[in-house]
Amino acid sequence: MTEQNSGNALCDLYVELVPVSGASITVFRHPGAQSTIGSSDDLSAALDQLQFDLGEGPRWETARTGRASVSLDVRLDAHPEWPLFGAAAAELGVGALFSFPISMGTELFGVADLYRALAGPLGVEATARAVTVSNQVAAPAAQFARRSAAAQSEAADKAPALRREVHQATGMILMQLETDALGALALLRAYAFAHERTVDDVARDVVARRLDFGQEGRLR
Repeated sequence: MTEQNSGNALCDLYVELVPVSGASITVFRHPGAQSTIGSSDDLSAALDQLQFDLGEGPRWETARTGRASVSLDVRLDAHPEWPLFGAAAAELGVGALFSFPISMGTELFGVADLYRALAGPLGVEATARAVTVSNQVAAPAAQFARRSAAAQSEAADKAPALRREVHQATGMILMQLETDALGALALLRAYAFAHERTVDDVARDVVARRLDFGQEGRLR
């Protein structure tokens, strides 16, 4: 497993060992700051981006509760905790969603998001395998995240889902408006949603100083 594809390779373990169609892994440094270290396919990456942009989804539920979050039929389930993401996932053709916590000891530091094209439960044995894989990937995921955060490798610098620009933009908005990190990220998401753009795209404008939230959010 090379450093460049190790994040994706960890996601591939879920697809190989659990009857799911795709997977992504996200790690959290502190509330509101997350980095996706890998995804197994394009749809997994799209679902990851949607959850990040909307600030809702099974990942956030798992991060909040520390327990697995499951939607056995995305089209029929009500999704009271994440209605926007649920509707978007259904439109993308997702049948079922499963989010599992990734922990080191008693500390939850990441979430594995799994999807399947067909609706229905994983079953007892497959669920047990998903939990086992989550335990297996915990240490290498933590190591990969630490290397990426320290920007010690060329591969980490090239990984767009690490969202360094989002973290930097959040800090800039924090200073522009004298708010806190969660408030700054919420404003970034709201602006992106209102303008039908991704959070990553808006963050690039903030970092490049084309967008200043202190100037009433107007593009210069």
